[in-house]
Amino acid sequence: MHDVSLQGGGSHASTRSNLSMFEFIAMCASLAAVAAMSIDILLPALPAIGTAFGVVDENSRQLVILVFAVTFAVSQLFYGPLSDRFGRKPLMATGLLLYLAGSIAAIFTKDFTSLLAMRVVQGAGAAALQVVTMAMVRDCFSGQAMGRVLTFVFTTFMIVPIVAPTIGQSFELLAGWKSIFIFNAVAGGLILMWMTTRLSETLAQKDRRSLSFGSLWSAFKEICTNRITAGYAVAGTMTLTSLFAYIVSVQQVYGELYALGTLFPLAFGGSSVGVAIAALFSARIVRKLGMRPVAHGALLIFTASGLTLLALSFAGTPPFWVAFTLLSICMMSFGVLQGNFNAIALEPLGHIAGIAAALFGVVTTSIGTVLGGVVGQAYNGTVTPLAFAFGMGGLLATCAVFWTERGRMFRA
Repeated sequence: MHDVSLQGGGSHASTRSNLSMFEFIAMCASLAAVAAMSIDILLPALPAIGTAFGVVDENSRQLVILVFAVTFAVSQLFYGPLSDRFGRKPLMATGLLLYLAGSIAAIFTKDFTSLLAMRVVQGAGAAALQVVTMAMVRDCFSGQAMGRVLTFVFTTFMIVPIVAPTIGQSFELLAGWKSIFIFNAVAGGLILMWMTTRLSETLAQKDRRSLSFGSLWSAFKEICTNRITAGYAVAGTMTLTSLFAYIVSVQQVYGELYALGTLFPLAFGGSSVGVAIAALFSARIVRKLGMRPVAHGALLIFTASGLTLLALSFAGTPPFWVAFTLLSICMMSFGVLQGNFNAIALEPLGHIAGIAAALFGVVTTSIGTVLGGVVGQAYNGTVTPLAFAFGMGGLLATCAVFWTERGRMFRA
C-alpha cells in the first residue's frame, strides 16, 4: 500500500493485491457488502412478497431473511480451508457465480418455497465473499493496521444499509419485488468483472495449506484453544445476535408498531448513517488508543443503551424517538466494536487466516443468526424482544470479554 503506516507486520498489500489502498478497501467493502445488500434491500418488500405468495403469518415473512442468513453463516466453514489451499481469488469467483445464479433464478420463482431455495443459493455464494475477504485482509495486514483497514471496510459497506431499503422500496413500487433480484444480479456481475480483472492473488504459494484431515484438525484445535480467538468469538456472537434480531424484526417494529409505513427506509437509513460515522471515527482513534480501549468502550455503551431500552419497554411502548435513539446508539456502538473484535480475534492466527476467518465467521454468524431469528419469531407487537436481544446480548458479550482479558479491560 502507498500508506506505509497501515502496513502491519511488514506485509505490503500493494504487492500482494496489485491495488492502491483506496481500491483495495473499496473492493473489500463491495465484496463484503453483497450480503448486506441481499438482506437490507428486501426489508421493505417483505409485505409484498408475503402477499404475492399468500403467506398469512407475518412472522413467516422473516424466513426470506433467515434462510439466507443461516446458509450464509454455515457455508463459510467450507470456504476457509478451500481458500487456504487454492487461493483467495478462485473462491471469490465461485461465490459470485453462485450468487448470480441464485439471483437470476429467484426472478422466475412461482412459489414461496422456491424463493427460499434460491435464497439458499444466494447465501452460499455470499458466504465465500465474506470469509475470503477477511482472509485477504489478514494476508496483507496485521495488528492495529488490520483493525483500521477492517474498520474502513466496515464503514464503507455501511453505506449499503443507508441506501438499500430505499432502493428496494423504489424498485418494488415501480416494477414489483422481483426487480430487486435483477438489481442484485447486475451488481454481482459488475463486482465479478471488477474482481477478476483487477485483483491479484494475495495468498503466496508457500503459505498454502493441505486439505488433509490432519492439517484441518490441527488448525481447528489451534483456533479453539486460543483464549483470545475463542473469547472474542463468544462476544462477537452475542453482539451479532442483537444485529440479526434487529434486521429480521425492525420492519415490523418501525413499519407496524410505530406505523411508519413507507417512511421505514428513512428510519432504517438514519440509524445506518450513525453507524458509518461512528465506525469511521473509530478508525482514527484506534490509531491513537489501540483496538481494545475503543472496542471495550463501545461495548459498554452498546450494553447500557440496550438495557435502558429493555427497562423502558417493561413499562409500556416507549415513544418512537426514544426507541429510535437508543437503537441507533446500539447500532453505532456495534459499528465501532465489531470490526475491532474480528481483528483482535484473528490477530494471533495469521498463518491460518483462511480457516480461522471461516471458523470465526461460522460460529459467530450461525449462532447469532439462529438466536436472532428466535428473537424475531418472538415479536409480539412490542419492542421488548428486540430490547432484550440488545441488553442481554451486550451484557453477555461484556462478561465474555472480561473473562478473555482476565479482567484487564481497556488495555492498549
